Amino acid sequence: MAAKDSKESSALPEGQAERPKKKSKVKRLVIILAILLLTLGGVGAYWWLYLRTPATGNMPPPAKAETSAQTAPAAQAPLADGAPASSTRIERQSDLPRSSGLVLPLPMITVNLADPGGRRYLKLGMEVEANADISTEIKVQEARIRDAVIMLLAGKSYGDIATPDGKVMLKAEVAARLNQILGAQRVIRIYFTDFVVE
Repeated sequence: MAAKDSKESSALPEGQAERPKKKSKVKRLVIILAILLLTLGGVGAYWWLYLRTPATGNMPPPAKAETSAQTAPAAQAPLADGAPASSTRIERQSDLPRSSGLVLPLPMITVNLADPGGRRYLKLGMEVEANADISTEIKVQEARIRDAVIMLLAGKSYGDIATPDGKVMLKAEVAARLNQILGAQRVIRIYFTDFVVE
């Protein structure tokens, strides 16, 4: 035992006791910086995706209303395989312009979903937010609107509309169909007032 004490005493100078090891300040600093970068990255991503307004400097100006003779063929173009006849871009509803607050109801629609068993159906009530008074046009085109929405919904399965993302996508598709029927970019948003799947 005396040999062991002599080894310990030779390693440390006389009069000094063994000190506890210091924790590395560098490790703490790296961990704190990593947490800070992750937090700032998350805040930046949230701002980029949800809060920023897209720059309009290099985007083409919105299409102006054309004469009724030019828009009539586009408005009456048939819908094939559930896709709009024109290359309509589906946008997030937060990217769409604000309207004057004109909200109009659409008739209730009940349709069978395209599930394998064919036993599920969807009862859907909607209202549209428009940038112009289109109430008379909705009444005149009611049969075409109902047909377009029914054809769109009949091609959907429960899995397509069960998630919140599926519902947002459905809103965008309905708005695109209505704008195609009405011949201009008049419908801005779709609001679901009833959404029942059985």
